[in-house]
Amino acid sequence: MAAVREAAAHQHYPQGALYMVATPIGNLADIGLRALQVLSLADTVACEDKRHTAGLLQGYGLHKPLLALHEHNEAEAAQTVVQRLQEGQRVAYVSDAGTPGVSDPGARLVAAVTAAGLRCVPVPGASSITALLSVAGHAGWNGRFVFAGFLSPKAVERQREVVQIGADARACLLLEAPHRIEALAKDLAALGERTLTVGRELTKQFEEVAQLPASGFLAWLQAGAHRTRGEFALMVHPQVVMAAENGSLDAAALRTLDLLLAELPVKTAVRLCAEITAQPRNALYDAALARRKANDERSD
Repeated sequence: MAAVREAAAHQHYPQGALYMVATPIGNLADIGLRALQVLSLADTVACEDKRHTAGLLQGYGLHKPLLALHEHNEAEAAQTVVQRLQEGQRVAYVSDAGTPGVSDPGARLVAAVTAAGLRCVPVPGASSITALLSVAGHAGWNGRFVFAGFLSPKAVERQREVVQIGADARACLLLEAPHRIEALAKDLAALGERTLTVGRELTKQFEEVAQLPASGFLAWLQAGAHRTRGEFALMVHPQVVMAAENGSLDAAALRTLDLLLAELPVKTAVRLCAEITAQPRNALYDAALARRKANDERSD
């Protein structure tokens, strides 16, 4: 352990820099050694919630001056951080859990620091996104995914976003809070048999991971009162698209191709359609040429 601590201490930690420090998403043991080193060196720790962060630091035997910086005061507090950096301070920023600036405050802070010509240093750590991906186990997927984060709290907008997710053949990662999870589950039922991996309270004592059809998610939640408690990370699995034996394309792929052809050159439309739908590029290219030819003939 001494060698590990020494390795962290030998890193360079410049003054006058903002350190975006990832913190555990539930398990205090998931803190990075470099994160501990940065927090011990910081002159100020800016944070989303001072009470929460004070408790976190105490867990590691650290006591630091705290500066509140959250979604309601980020623009104003960012200028205070910039001033302290210009004075040569090291300032660490932490959100309540995970990586700041990713579905958490911090992005406007980084923008202000960068605009002032000052340095931002990422200090990575625990992530519910990668934690869930590592246990989703979708055989044969190509590693491509969309991170959608928290969908809209407004029902109509959220339903529209779910439709977009359903039309995309790639995996999609979502986050949701306990008080909105049942509403999201009702909307995700529209995805039918599309596989869903649910991560509840990842890394915590009552961690739960389940894999089920999207249409069965609400019933899974309602099967136990405890299941609507805690934070959620969700993976909508890649769409399994089977081309017919004669090489024909499914209707959804052709609709996507038509939309892309209306705005883009053939090669670009085909390339994007292949990525979105996972259909064979050659078949899409043939279909695109046939559609362009038919449109040209109708124009004549």
